[in-house]
Amino acid sequence: MIRLALLCLVLHPLSGQSLRELAEQHKTRIGAAVAPAHLGEEPYAATLAREFNQVQPENATKFGPVHPARDSYNFVPADTLAAFAREHQMAMRGHTLLWHRQNPRWLTEGNFKPEELSAILHEHINSVMGHFAGQIYAWDVVNEAFNDDGTLRHTIWSDGLGPAYIEQALRWAHEADPKALLFYNDYSAEAINAKSDAIYKMAQDFKTRGVPLDGIGLQMHLRARESIPFESMAANIKRLTDLGLQVQITELDVRLPVDASGVASRGDLGLQALIYRGIARVCLLSARCTALQTWGFTDKYSWIPGEYPGFGAALLFDANYGPKASYNAFRDLLMPSIK
Repeated sequence: MIRLALLCLVLHPLSGQSLRELAEQHKTRIGAAVAPAHLGEEPYAATLAREFNQVQPENATKFGPVHPARDSYNFVPADTLAAFAREHQMAMRGHTLLWHRQNPRWLTEGNFKPEELSAILHEHINSVMGHFAGQIYAWDVVNEAFNDDGTLRHTIWSDGLGPAYIEQALRWAHEADPKALLFYNDYSAEAINAKSDAIYKMAQDFKTRGVPLDGIGLQMHLRARESIPFESMAANIKRLTDLGLQVQITELDVRLPVDASGVASRGDLGLQALIYRGIARVCLLSARCTALQTWGFTDKYSWIPGEYPGFGAALLFDANYGPKASYNAFRDLLMPSIK
C-alpha cells in the first residue's frame, strides 16, 4: 500500500486548481517565506502569486536587516514584499521582532545596561510594528527562546533583561499594533517533548494572566528519513488550541539526501510527499491551525544545502519551478473530495 501511495504521489499530474485556490476554499492560508530580492524574477513572482495567499519575509524584518544602525531602519526590502502582497491580495506575516541570531554588531557589542537594552527593544518594536501596522496581520514576536531541554536559552535578551523579557516584548508588541496577532515561534517543538512542554506551560501561564499571546508557530524543519510523530504533533496542537490559541505551521521543509547535482532519489521524493501530506492533514484537522507555510517554495533558493551539506530538494517546487510530488500531496489533501 505504501509503495502504491508513493507511486500515485509521484505520478499524479498537475491539475487546474492552484494551492491558493484550494486553500481559500478551506478558509485557510497557504504561505511561503520570501526573499524580496527574487521578486524581479518572473517565474519566482508568478509562482508565488499563483500558488500562495500568504507571504513572510525570510530575513527582511529580522533585527539586523531592518535595524542596521541604532538610529536608522531599512524598510525597503520588506516594503517591496508588502507592496507585492497588496497587489496580489495576499496576507503578510512578520518575522521576527527578537531572536538570538542576526542581530547587528552595534547591538551585540554595545555593552548596554539593562535599562538601555530595554529602551532599545521597546523602541525597535514600536518602530517596526508601527511602520507595518495594517499591512502585517501577525508577528513572530519572539523566536527560539528555549533550548531542547525546555530551559530558557541564554541570549542577549534573556541575559540582559531577565526571563520576563518574552512577556514584556508581547505587551509592547500589543501596544504598538493592537490589531496584530502575536505569536511565539520555535523549532523542534512540533511534538510533545521537553521543549514543547515548556512552551505550553509558558502559554498557559500567559493566557491565565492576560499576557497578549495569540498563537504558537511551529517551524517544522524536518528530515525525510526520520520518524515523524504525527499523532504526537496532533496532540500538541490540540493542547495549544485548547488554550484558545491559534497554531500556524511557519517554516515547513523536508530535506532529502541529494547527489552532487542536488538531485534526490524518486523514492525519497515520494517519502517527502507523504510527510508533507501528513503535516497538512494534522493541521487541517484542527480548526485553529490557521496557516500552512513553507520556508521558501523553490529548491533553487532553499537554505538547506548551505546549512546541511549533502541535503536539499526540500520544498514544493524544484529549481526550475516544476511542481514536485510534495506539491501534489499538498494539493490533493486540499481537494474537497479528499478526506
